Amino acid sequence: MIKNRKAFIVGLKSYKLSNKEKLFLKQHKPWGVILFSRNIKSIKQTKALTDNIKIIFKDSNYPILIDQEGGRVNRLGKIISFDNLTSEYFGDLFESDIKKLNIIYKLFIDKTSYLLKLIGVNLNTVPVLDLKIKGSSKIIGNRSFSKNKNTVSKMGDMCIKFFHENSIGTIIKHIPGHGLAKVDSHNFTPIVNKSLKYLIKNDFYPFKNKGSYFAMTGHIIYKKIDKLNPATHSKKIIQLIRKKIGFKNILISDDLSMKSLKGDIKTNTIKTFESGCNIALHCNANLNEMKIIANNSPLISNFIVKKTSEFYKILS
Repeated sequence: MIKNRKAFIVGLKSYKLSNKEKLFLKQHKPWGVILFSRNIKSIKQTKALTDNIKIIFKDSNYPILIDQEGGRVNRLGKIISFDNLTSEYFGDLFESDIKKLNIIYKLFIDKTSYLLKLIGVNLNTVPVLDLKIKGSSKIIGNRSFSKNKNTVSKMGDMCIKFFHENSIGTIIKHIPGHGLAKVDSHNFTPIVNKSLKYLIKNDFYPFKNKGSYFAMTGHIIYKKIDKLNPATHSKKIIQLIRKKIGFKNILISDDLSMKSLKGDIKTNTIKTFESGCNIALHCNANLNEMKIIANNSPLISNFIVKKTSEFYKILS
């Protein structure tokens, strides 16, 4: 059932599948689909959308993703407000009142998981394991748990554990670390000048020994490691993620339509797989771009099949 899918994820235009999107999903068989605020009007409507996707694939566990971090990254905004419940808020609570944190953070994740299951979503792109660093781009900001690498690491472990206990998968991001980026990678290519020794000790640290089945790469150039290629397109960085950070599960790219990647969609797709990423992510629901990605994505490997099957086990 899983084996005939291709190694990419796509977004959708609106609140329900168009005929062209249905045909695309049937023909090209992406590994997963990601939802955004543009796809979510109500619980009933979103559940109908995700049910229709799962019917196409004849798979009740078909991977349906969402960015539901809380705070300003709240795709469920038309259903519930989580505006004040930022990762920074929980990180501060971890450092000031661990008993209170354990209660409130679990309640937050239980509630989030309940809503995600109501709408048919099974994979959340959390936790953000980037450090909060003064002077860096505000694109991370209060999406980070803390400037303290130990706080970020331990909060990440809690986040993964609590979501898994609720039968929701997690995607750690933005591996190997977005905290030092001084520009927003949605619009520009961040360049980080720190040494490998510094990065391993600091920014890379929170990503080590994480029990998540998935990680999302960052489109960032680490100049002292690879002068030319952002992490998503860098064989050197992907090798570091595998060997130095020790992440052994599925690597998903960040969105290939982001302006931090300078090639066209075809080039960006090919380079994503050449670097060693397992799955390509495309979010903007542009059908022409989706077709290019589909035509340049391989069938999922035995490795992806195996790891996806492991992920499915937490859903039951």
